[in-house]
Amino acid sequence: MNQRVTVIGGGVVGLATAYALVRDGWQVDLVEARDSLASATSFANGGQLSYRYVAPLADAGVPWQALGWLLQGDSPLRLRVRLDPAQWRWLAAFVMACRTSVNRRNAAQLLSLALESQAALQRWREQEGLDDFAWRRNGKLVAFRTQRAFDHGCRHLLDPDSQRTLDAAELRGLDPALADAPFVGGVFTPGEEVADCHRFCLRLAERLEASGQCRLLLGRPVTRLIAHDDQVLALEMGNERLEVQRLVLSAGHRSAGLALPGLNLPVYPLKGYSLTAPIGAAHRAPEVSITDYERKIVYARLEDQLRVAAMVDIVGYDEAVDAGRLASMRRLARETLPEAADYGQAVEWAGMRPATPTGVPIIGATRYRNLWLNLGHGALGFTLACGSGERLAKLLR
Repeated sequence: MNQRVTVIGGGVVGLATAYALVRDGWQVDLVEARDSLASATSFANGGQLSYRYVAPLADAGVPWQALGWLLQGDSPLRLRVRLDPAQWRWLAAFVMACRTSVNRRNAAQLLSLALESQAALQRWREQEGLDDFAWRRNGKLVAFRTQRAFDHGCRHLLDPDSQRTLDAAELRGLDPALADAPFVGGVFTPGEEVADCHRFCLRLAERLEASGQCRLLLGRPVTRLIAHDDQVLALEMGNERLEVQRLVLSAGHRSAGLALPGLNLPVYPLKGYSLTAPIGAAHRAPEVSITDYERKIVYARLEDQLRVAAMVDIVGYDEAVDAGRLASMRRLARETLPEAADYGQAVEWAGMRPATPTGVPIIGATRYRNLWLNLGHGALGFTLACGSGERLAKLLR
């Protein structure tokens, strides 16, 4: 096979797509706007590979719940309405998706893709020796602060055959770091995993370069797609032009700015935050990954660091780190797991997660016969990346 595929986007989804294509024998050009790979949304995400916890944010009751959150200073959700029709359209479509029947249908699609992705990553690890990115199968605990929430969680297990419900005493037996945590119970799924997304991306890039089948074109922001009739002819990157045979658009929330006539890309950025705190000898960090159900904060141990991630800010395209949001998250983490890490030395991060209103990513062909899409993964980019890449590669065969 001597045809080339050009992939726009050097985050985890773009890199996984390029890797899947190279495995299928394609020659690949990967174009990234920044001077380094995986330096934006994929840099410091939550670290959890939560394959069985992929329910979309859009669900019945969420708009009313969100109104309550908006009145809280440290709420998981912040909305800042902009004079931006794209934001309004996205919010309107999100509200329309907040129905139980729609949520269940979309959750089923996400679960299928997530399990494909878990299997794909396992193949890449075991068959090709892809490693050194802090991967562990340590299990995930969804922890509840109130009995009412715990009872609800016990009644709505996602996979009853593989999940265990644990009361407060059993939580301490699961992980000593939870001895003084303010949880009344939890649901534990032992098959879930953690890994460092940025390191994973760098390992993929190393394999791509070593393959001899991939060119990494960094520091080249795409400014325009040039098309004629039903075919994309080339990319414009400032004064540079790159002709394309086949093209995959995987540029995260920036993809919408490259849309051609006739393409509707309902993708909008949801800003999220994380802290990466060092774990010293005196600390008691949990070995299992944890999702604090009520506060919507996740904790994942990545070797000698604790990754704490939270927040959804719908505030437009402002990528700035909000010091107040991070201070709030740091305070909540100290209240919940005070001895887990050195929060005072934590590295702060904010990233723009490219989300569709339904939570389901867009993977597939377009009206342009040589243009495919792989974007809109929201907060599940790392979890879904490998499966999304393999799905896309199959479409190009």
